[in-house]
Amino acid sequence: MQSSLGVAPNLLSARLKLLVEAGVLRTRTYQEPGSRHRQSYHLTQAGEELRLVLAALQQWGDRHRPRPSGPSSLRRTRSTGEAVSVGFIDAEGREVPCADVAFVVNRGSED
Repeated sequence: MQSSLGVAPNLLSARLKLLVEAGVLRTRTYQEPGSRHRQSYHLTQAGEELRLVLAALQQWGDRHRPRPSGPSSLRRTRSTGEAVSVGFIDAEGREVPCADVAFVVNRGSED
């Protein structure tokens, strides 16, 4: 992971620790034969749900800040391989255009 990200070990360790503390990742201990115990990192339910937020940011970047070489990854269904996009969905399962979405203050949430 460190070499693919190109970050210093201490920086990667600090970032992984922060993601564990935030509940995005959890650790599991494993040991390869003849090696010391190590930690592997796995997404929690919160981490899985964060994929939606990251996909929305990626979709925005692909549209408004495209890379000359194209997107770094594509969003596809596992079952059919069809392209998918991130959007607002109403209670009936229909996509709602961004221009038709309003953010309304929730008076009941004020503390």
